[in-house]
Amino acid sequence: MSEESSVKANQWRLVEVGRVVLVNKGAYAGKLATIVEIIDHKRILVDGPSTEVPRQAVPLAQVTLTPLTVAKLPRGARSGVVAKRFAESGIAEKWAKSAWAQKIKSRQVRWNLSDFERFQVLILKKQQRYEVKKALAKAKKASA
Repeated sequence: MSEESSVKANQWRLVEVGRVVLVNKGAYAGKLATIVEIIDHKRILVDGPSTEVPRQAVPLAQVTLTPLTVAKLPRGARSGVVAKRFAESGIAEKWAKSAWAQKIKSRQVRWNLSDFERFQVLILKKQQRYEVKKALAKAKKASA
C-alpha cells in the first residue's frame, strides 16, 4: 500500500460499545441509541432509554454510526446505567447542535409544508434574489 493511499484510524467510526447510532429503519427510525454489546459482525445490541428505543438486537445495516460516544460505558450495561451515562455525556445536546441533526430537522420541516407555505417560500426566495442582484449592481456601479 502506497503512502498517499493509507487511511488513518481516527478517520473511521468504529463499531464499539458506547458508540451512539442513529436508527434508520423500523418503528424507531430517526432516534438515537447506544451500542451496549456487539453480538456478531452484523448485529449489535442497542439501548436508548433516554430516546425511547428499547433494548434490542439490530442489524448494522439498519443503523448509522455517529461520531458521538458515551464514555466509559461497560459492556452489557443495563438501561439505567446507559441512561445515566447518556445524560452525563450530554449526547442529546451535542446531537441537537450537530449539522447532521439540523439538516434532518430542516428536511422534516420542508416535508411538512403545505402548498401555500411552499408558495410563500418561493416568493421570499425571489425577493431575496432581487435584493442580492440590486446590491451587486450597486456595488459594481460604485467600483466602476
